[in-house]
Amino acid sequence: MRVQRDKSILFLVCLAPFLLMAWDTINADLGANPVESLTHRSGDWALRILLVTLAVSPLRQLSGWSRIVAYRRMVGLFAFFYAVLHFVVWIWLDQHFNWAEMLEDVVKRPYITVGFAAFILLIPLVLTSSSYAMRTLGRKWKTLHKSVYLIGVLAVLHYLWLVKADKLEPIIYGIVLILLLLFRTGIGAHLKGRLIKVE
Repeated sequence: MRVQRDKSILFLVCLAPFLLMAWDTINADLGANPVESLTHRSGDWALRILLVTLAVSPLRQLSGWSRIVAYRRMVGLFAFFYAVLHFVVWIWLDQHFNWAEMLEDVVKRPYITVGFAAFILLIPLVLTSSSYAMRTLGRKWKTLHKSVYLIGVLAVLHYLWLVKADKLEPIIYGIVLILLLLFRTGIGAHLKGRLIKVE
């Protein structure tokens, strides 16, 4: 019951940025360039929630709170939700379904290329996010879902290359991602051991 209650709260927390975007859209409160605002806000939240997803394993390793894994799938699906919203805003409101121009942008603009690649790589992870897929794929499931770290790298590069002036925010996301990637090298177990000794 507690997990279900916590999942309901988490669902509302993850949905809040979308509801705020919808509210601002209805009230024409998106600034001078509404399309750009929606594009950036949806992309920002896709990246933020993706990083939260990547942080689940390190948090479990450091805290010993194994139940946190039960919430990772929902958070990951919300990262995809905002990525889809980001993509839809681009193809619909920005590019007006001009497929030829979009294809040209994907090929010629590096930040769009890596962003599109990150989006495409997310799709197999979402399609195999169920418990059934996990059981069916076995070890292959873990191998497939390790690509989420590559997706994180591509997403950060997408943001970093997109920004022309103030790069502080994408650099912060990049540092967070690097720290999370370091946990894949075994540093997490080392830190946990140090914390246990301190206690």
